[in-house]
Amino acid sequence: MAKASAYFDLENMTNQKDVQTIKKELDTLQGVISVSTNTHTGRVAVDYDTTGVEQSRIEDKLQRLGYKIRAEKNEDHVM
Repeated sequence: MAKASAYFDLENMTNQKDVQTIKKELDTLQGVISVSTNTHTGRVAVDYDTTGVEQSRIEDKLQRLGYKIRAEKNEDHVM
């Protein structure tokens, strides 16, 4: 298993309903391990298995949910 983390700064994640929607929807993607959010900063952190999902699919899912991505960062983990 190759693990990575992706960090997204979202423009319009503002409340607990957004958090619930994002977590619920990203958890449906095969390979997503965990989703963490911070409404104060608008940041979403996603740990995922790169053999199950690509970062581009996570980005696409967020955008289809109506969230605008201001910035993103990816980190691969060596195991």
